[in-house]
This record gives sequence, structure tokens and C-alpha cells, in this order.
Amino acid sequence: MTRLVELEATGPRKLEPDDVDPEKGDVAVCQCGLSASFPFCDGSHRRTRDEADDETYVYEDGERAVVERVVTSDDGPSENDGETPGDGPPSESEGET
Repeated sequence: MTRLVELEATGPRKLEPDDVDPEKGDVAVCQCGLSASFPFCDGSHRRTRDEADDETYVYEDGERAVVERVVTSDDGPSENDGETPGDGPPSESEGET
């Protein structure tokens, strides 16, 4: 199982003494990417317990969906997306003459 997570922070989060849970005496850091109090765990990972190992998921507005295909900017256009090479702005390798 994998999850697509969008993060907008541009720097580290420093822990402060008041970040420690007074009852448990610890700090739990989110590893699922779903916590409303990220980077701290809020138990949201419980929603991921039934995720299949061979699927990729995205969570939006509290709903989970299976991701059919992931395209990164490095992948470029594919045969199935209706674009042909050269449709967009020139890449560094194409350059302008």
C-alpha cells in the first residue's frame, strides 16, 4: 500500500515542551500523512488498516480512493493521454534555436 500525500511546509517543525502529551509523556510523529495535527499523530492511521498492499490511495475530504495511475513531471506525456510530443513548452533538451 502507498498513499499520495501533499505537504506544503517548507521547513522543519521544532518540538516544544508543550508538544509532549502530559498523560502519556510522549510525542507520536505521523507516518501516514493523514493527521489533522501533522506532523503529530492523531490516530488517523487507523483508517488505513484495510488498505491493500498492491494499491495506491489518495485521501480527499475524508474519502479514500484508489489511484489508477500516477504521472510525474519527469514521466512526460504518454500514448494514452491524447498529447503528442511538442504540445507543451519546450523542455531544456529541446531548447530554442
